[in-house]
Order: sequence, then C-alpha cells, then structure tokens
Amino acid sequence: MQNTYNSLELPKNGQPIEYKDGQFAVPDNPIIPYIEGDGTGRDIWKASQRVFDAAVEKSYGGKRAIRWFEIFAGEKAYRRFNTWLPDDSVSAARDLRVSIKGPLTTPVGGGIRSLNVALRQILDLYACVRPVKYYQGVPSPVKHPEKLDVVIFRENTEDVYAGVEFKQGSEEAARLISFLNDDLLKGGKKKVRADSGVGIKPISIFGTKRLVRYAIRHALETGRRTVTLVHKGNIQKFTEGAFREWGYEVATGEFRAQTVTERESWILGNVEANPGISIEQNAALIEPGIEFAPQSFRDSVCAEVKGVLDSIGKSHGNGAWKSKILVNDRIADSIFQQIIIRPSDYSVLATSNLNGDYISDAAAAQVGGLGIAPGANIGDGYAVFEATHGTAPKYADKDVINPGSVILSGVMLLDFIGWKEAAKLIETSMEKTIQQKFVTYDFERQTAGATKVGTSEFATRIIGNM
Repeated sequence: MQNTYNSLELPKNGQPIEYKDGQFAVPDNPIIPYIEGDGTGRDIWKASQRVFDAAVEKSYGGKRAIRWFEIFAGEKAYRRFNTWLPDDSVSAARDLRVSIKGPLTTPVGGGIRSLNVALRQILDLYACVRPVKYYQGVPSPVKHPEKLDVVIFRENTEDVYAGVEFKQGSEEAARLISFLNDDLLKGGKKKVRADSGVGIKPISIFGTKRLVRYAIRHALETGRRTVTLVHKGNIQKFTEGAFREWGYEVATGEFRAQTVTERESWILGNVEANPGISIEQNAALIEPGIEFAPQSFRDSVCAEVKGVLDSIGKSHGNGAWKSKILVNDRIADSIFQQIIIRPSDYSVLATSNLNGDYISDAAAAQVGGLGIAPGANIGDGYAVFEATHGTAPKYADKDVINPGSVILSGVMLLDFIGWKEAAKLIETSMEKTIQQKFVTYDFERQTAGATKVGTSEFATRIIGNM
C-alpha cells in the first residue's frame, strides 16, 4: 500500500480496512476514501460528511471514527491532474477497499465512457445494489408508497454495459455486419442493415451466477422472503433467458435447503391441498391447457412434477416450503406494473444490467425520486457507495440540492462495515426531519405546509434530531 495518493498523505490516525477469507476486517478508525463529486456534489458532500461524523460520534462516544481521505475523479481531477480518473484514485479505492462518491460528470466529446462504469469495471464491482424503501413524509406520486420495500441487485459488468459496440459506418461495424449476414445468418430471413451501429450483449454463466448468489445470500442474511429474477427471456432466449435459467440453477443447486422455486411451491401446494392427487393431475394444474400440448411436452411436465416430489417432497413438503425463500421470475416489462399494483409481493430483485438500470429508477420514483435513492457497487473485497442522481450543474454551489441520496448511501456504507447503530440513527433522524417538514426545495414544492431549507440546513436539522 502506498503512503500517498495523488500527492496526499493517508491520515496518520487511521487504518485501512482489510479483506481476508471473504470477510472485511474493519478497524475502529477506518480510512475511507471519498470522491466529492461534480456540480452539486460539492454542496452535498460537505453536508453529508457532517451527518456521518455526527452519527458515528453520537453512536460510539468517540470510540470509533471514520478518517476521510479525498481522492479525485471527474472535473476536479481533470483541473488538477489533466485526467478524468487518475491512476492513484483507482489505486486508493482498491487498496482501501470501501469508498463513497458523489455524482460525476461523463466527459463530453466522445472517446471516454462513463467514469462510474469505468470504476465498476476496473474494480470488478459486479453487483449494483439499490435499496428502495419509503420514508414517512416524502412526497410520492403513488397512493401507498410504503408498500414498496425492495432491494435491487443489478449485474454490473456485462450486458450492454460491457461497452462492446461499433459505430455506424466504421470498418469494424462493416466487418461484423458482413460476418453476421454472410456467415451466421446466411440462408435465413434475418439480416442486419448495412447502415447499422452494432452492439454486443454478453451475459455469462459466471457473471449471472455470482450476482444471483449475492442476492440470495442477502435475502438469507436480512430475512427477506422472495428473490425475483427479472429478465426478457421471452424474446432473447440465449442471453436474458439464460440469465433466468442460470439464476434458478444457483437457487436449487447452491441453496437447496433454504429455497423453493415458484413452480415447486405450486407442485407441493397441490399435494397438500389434495394428498391423493396424481402426477398427471398435478401437471395439469401447473400448466393449464396441457391437454392440448404435444405428448412430449406433457411428458416433460409430468417428469418435472415427479422430480420435484422425489427430490424435495420430504424436505420441503407438508408446508415446510412456506418457510423457505421463494425464488420466482418475471418478464422485465411486467415488473414495472407489478411493483405498482402488487408492490408487497416483491422483496429482492436480481436483474441483468440494462433491466436493472430501468427498474431501479422507476422504483425510486415511487418513493420520492433519485434525490433520495441510495446505491452501492460491490465486488469481492471492494465496495463503492454512490449517489444515484446526476450532477445538476445549474444548482452547483447554491446550497439548495437534496443530499438524501449520498446520506442514505452513507447509511448503506455504515451498515456494510457493521456500524449499524450509526446507520440506523441517520435513517431515523432524517425521517424525523422530513416529517417535521424541514425539506429541500424538491420536496417543499410538493408538501403542504413545508419549510424550505438548504442543503446545509437540512443536514444541520438531521444532526439536531439525533
């Protein structure tokens, strides 16, 4: 480990977080790097850091303290080092393991991909974790926002975010289109238009299984009762559909004693309702209209029913399956309406990358928007907690923006390192502040009788409520 990064010395009164045998070892004075962020990130970080430090002091009476260490990315890095993402910033995030960041600008002009995506891929932060829950008093566009309480696990390194694409008109695009049309699609009706830009969507067994594994482990550790695989497998059978199948393989292969799939629950439930039910009758109940299907399909469903009863009938039958984590799946477009009309049916969502990008923001809108939506990017041995909103440069340095996203991302960080008392204190104090109707302009304009406060005053009132 270096003593300095970007010419700044590490705090002498702090120690690095270590990672060994799959576990983080957190000292009482951990050095945690932070990236202030661009635009409104400057105001947000100053307010958020005060909240974090106050909660830690209040919770542990000086026995614990975070030693903050600034690292650089985005506009501040470019002005200082003439690069958007200095190598030393990446090294510090890697060496010190757990960090937090504000919103970053994606440089304009082409040739540079999102800095957020770059950090995720360099550190292999394969799980984007987005908890979505309602805090009393937050204005919401839905009638019962409190019914939605989900944690979204979005695969972070593959799918369209792998960044494998070729510009329309480029030599690479022409070569790939020619290969597709003249070789792989030769003799068929499908063709790629010659004037297309082309992107490649990789979804792997490895990437899928480690993401779903992480989601199921979270459900087990936190007492959540369902894990839903979100996919578009009805259209893209070998990528999105494979994500679904590989997800089920993790559930039934690695967590057999703790999980039951939705179809297995139907089969077991049918036997409980009618102990004398035959294999064929059970198959007809889980596949309505099976009598019109080809015999081969009917045989396969009967084999599925028999296989479930033979393998887990004793361990999961007689109602035992009801205490297991239920693993199911939903088509990506369907989940958008599901979280509105049946929000309490969902608890953990495991998604491929692009689907997770969409559903995270849509879910956040139900509980107050991105201004109060936290997030984290987590890998094996590394974690970066971050604001989920943009930089909003027109509001920069005006002390008006809602710092809730970074504050709640800090709550996630504190919870992640095991400082749960401080995490809970921030949550309850922020919710109390909102209930008292001291809120930033984004909530004030939607809340009758509210008092508008600035970014710094909102933080001050949270601290007061501790």
